[in-house]
Amino acid sequence: MSRYWNIAVWQYDFYASEWLWLLLVVPVIFGLHYYLTRNHSGHLRFSRSEEEQHSLGTDWVRYFRWGIAFLQMFAVSCMIVAMCKPYHSGYDPPKIDYKNGIDIILSIDASGSMLAQDFQPNRLEAAKSVAQQFVDTRKGDRVGLVVYEGEAYTACPATLDYPMLKRQIAEIQPGFLEPGTAVGNGLGVAVTRLRSDSLKSKVIILLTDGSSNAGTIEPMEAAKLAREKKCRVYTIGVGSRSTAPTPVMTPYGISYENLPVEIDEATLQAIADETGGKYFRATDEHSLSTIYGEIDKLEKRKMEDMHFGAEPPVTIVPFILWAILALVGAWTLNAAKFKLDD
Repeated sequence: MSRYWNIAVWQYDFYASEWLWLLLVVPVIFGLHYYLTRNHSGHLRFSRSEEEQHSLGTDWVRYFRWGIAFLQMFAVSCMIVAMCKPYHSGYDPPKIDYKNGIDIILSIDASGSMLAQDFQPNRLEAAKSVAQQFVDTRKGDRVGLVVYEGEAYTACPATLDYPMLKRQIAEIQPGFLEPGTAVGNGLGVAVTRLRSDSLKSKVIILLTDGSSNAGTIEPMEAAKLAREKKCRVYTIGVGSRSTAPTPVMTPYGISYENLPVEIDEATLQAIADETGGKYFRATDEHSLSTIYGEIDKLEKRKMEDMHFGAEPPVTIVPFILWAILALVGAWTLNAAKFKLDD
């Protein structure tokens, strides 16, 4: 019950704080009123003896007047604070249950360049490791896996069976599909893997280390399809910012040469912008892990905005109650001041 009487103003914030300046006017008005009326002579009918009248004195009446003025000022101040729309600054919104929150598809580039060794032991193994750690942080979200090179396939549909999903991630290897990097196909297949009964929050995390040079779908066409399905796409470019030991096929087998890292960041940024997602650049395993953590935070924030765009509720009841109580007190004092007869 104490919350219904709490008018500790310092514990509140205000939606309309610009009206608080009126509190400065209240004592000025009452002070002016007191100054203008202090010398007015009053008329009081008193039915008792002259001795009793003298024993009453003038101080008693003055204290009553001060008490009435104070209560009236207090009531007006409470109503002004209520007009400022107070809310508790320590408001703790309801906890969010994410168990039915997000459908996620991981779309991972498995082309030969993902074996480059600017990550340890290489880009693909680092990407697999971080993706598995990301799956471990899920709590009830359906997560699926799409793998692509020159074409794409669904390695695992969106599922709650995380151990099985992690096994599929561990088995990703290059060379099982047509060579190349089909970013559009990798994104397009991921979009089609999102079930028709998916909830409002649908996410694709698209990871690649190059630029699209294969496939039957242009990356931006797939991005428009994702936007139509109200799916956010977070894109990740994987690779250092200079050169990297990259596998190259030679007549004598595979050798590693230091080749420039060429990521089509403009397209990855455009895909993210088209779908309301965000583009990230990972230059090592630590930054890649940090990126997955940031995506997780962004999604939770969006879920909070979607479910609890609710602002803290306005709390005017305590101030109104105290204002009413003060006005009743002022009225009672004013009536008692004149009711001196039995």
